[in-house]
Amino acid sequence: MGISIGKEKGNTYLYKLNKSTNELANKPTMKQLIVDCGATKTDWCVVEGKETRTVRTPGFNVLQTEEAMLKSILNHAVEEIGPGVEDVHFYAAGLVGECPVNLGEWFPGARIEYASDMLGAARAVCGRKSGVAAILGTGANTCEYDGEKILWKVECGGFILGDEGSGAVLGKNFIADYLKEYMPEDLRKEFAAKYQLDYVSIVKNVYGGPAPARFLGGFAPYILSHYKDSEYVRRLVDSNFRGLFERTLRKYDHSLPIGVVGGFGYSCKDIITRLGHAYSVKFSRFLESPLEGLVEYHAL
Repeated sequence: MGISIGKEKGNTYLYKLNKSTNELANKPTMKQLIVDCGATKTDWCVVEGKETRTVRTPGFNVLQTEEAMLKSILNHAVEEIGPGVEDVHFYAAGLVGECPVNLGEWFPGARIEYASDMLGAARAVCGRKSGVAAILGTGANTCEYDGEKILWKVECGGFILGDEGSGAVLGKNFIADYLKEYMPEDLRKEFAAKYQLDYVSIVKNVYGGPAPARFLGGFAPYILSHYKDSEYVRRLVDSNFRGLFERTLRKYDHSLPIGVVGGFGYSCKDIITRLGHAYSVKFSRFLESPLEGLVEYHAL
């Protein structure tokens, strides 16, 4: 059971569900909508019978995005999704309690569930079994899950106080070494030529910019591109993930499998798995996006 990626059409991504005819015959057909809402992008996954398609819109924050922009994004999504949605599962970062946005205005008559991205990640990688879920992207977040709900979590702290294992912390440590010249000179010169950043611009982006974590996390792909050819980079990357194991994951029940969601974690899955052996950690699943697991959880 799984999902096969099909062709892209405009901003709609087409998929097919890999299930037997008998399984599908026993599942009543309804038009479901699973939403992964982030600050940068929002994916609206429509599940209908044997096919799913995902509409991508700009991201938004349900607490902070201006009303006019929010309505524009939702109106565009509804136009692409079409009528007849019966079931909506809306996951958004930091969403706890009542959602300030009433999606019922855009999907009248639909059953609507609002939940945090952390619960979405747990459902995606753990399904209906107990486990530990970790979101590893620009930031980092984790929780222990009992197959139905989040039991507890180690506070992430953000990229200043925590977020070990995230792209932002990797970028922060790299930039700190760049400024203080604690890296190989050839790598420092290459980075300087590529990004043309001086001390003032770095400090402005980190301490006065609108998205400092995103600024720092944006260097992660460049850093990882040197993982194989630079001992310095290998030590830096490995140290970031060891911090995740030692300061966060070790707090959870060691008998539980750990599932990872997020582009940064997914791109580093081989590194994370290798380092995890020293901590007797067993990983159940790595997903670049929670949508695949959420479709399985809600629709299959």
